[in-house]
Amino acid sequence: MITAMALLSLVWTPQPPMKVLPTSAYQTPNAEYWLGTDRFRRDVFTQVILGSRTTLYVGVVAVAVAAAVGVPLGIVAAMAPRWFSGLVMRGNDILLAFPALLLAIMFAAIYGGSTLVAMVAIGIATIPSFARITRSGALSVLSSDYVLAARAAGRGPLAIATRHVLPNLTGLVIVQASVSFAIAILAEAALAYLGLGTPTGQPSWGRMLYEAQSTLRSAPHLALIPGAAIGLAVLGFNLLGDGLRDALDPQLASR
Repeated sequence: MITAMALLSLVWTPQPPMKVLPTSAYQTPNAEYWLGTDRFRRDVFTQVILGSRTTLYVGVVAVAVAAAVGVPLGIVAAMAPRWFSGLVMRGNDILLAFPALLLAIMFAAIYGGSTLVAMVAIGIATIPSFARITRSGALSVLSSDYVLAARAAGRGPLAIATRHVLPNLTGLVIVQASVSFAIAILAEAALAYLGLGTPTGQPSWGRMLYEAQSTLRSAPHLALIPGAAIGLAVLGFNLLGDGLRDALDPQLASR
């Protein structure tokens, strides 16, 4: 759903994104404006569609950053000597102690609030999850017979990692990516709500929640709509992760 909305926003929106409508503010949903209008007399439906693009963009970049660092780090930790592996994982545990939202707030305080800072901070905070699950899966693969045969045939660590370990971890990485995507959506919305993420003027579901907090009594739909969008997006990616785990895990598939 979120992907379809983001793609739709590239070619069509109900109203121009920043158009101030010639109507009164705080209109309730009606035939002309399906989700009503906000205090700036903008079409809420248009803002929701455009906000999905920001949400998808942040999620993709944050997960890509986390996977690009965490997956190689987990494989190296699994294949390295025990002392080096322990050092890497202890550093990983330290980073894991910082929640994505807290790390993003620290980055925003240093570099200023922006979508780019939010993406990088969320991605860095998610690296430990990828590293831990990759190391666990890599240790299982490295103990298999075909890896022992590859070592006996003289293959080096790099060849074993790229030709044997990494392909067998694809399912684990995909499942973790879907779960991390949901976490990134929540973190981005929280940062935008706090004014540390997506800047003013750029549509964002978290920003819509922030702007609607002063009208919870008079126009509660302005908060309920982006809140429902965030909840459905997170639920969707969590269900996607569960489905992918069931489909890609051979042990679950055999039951």
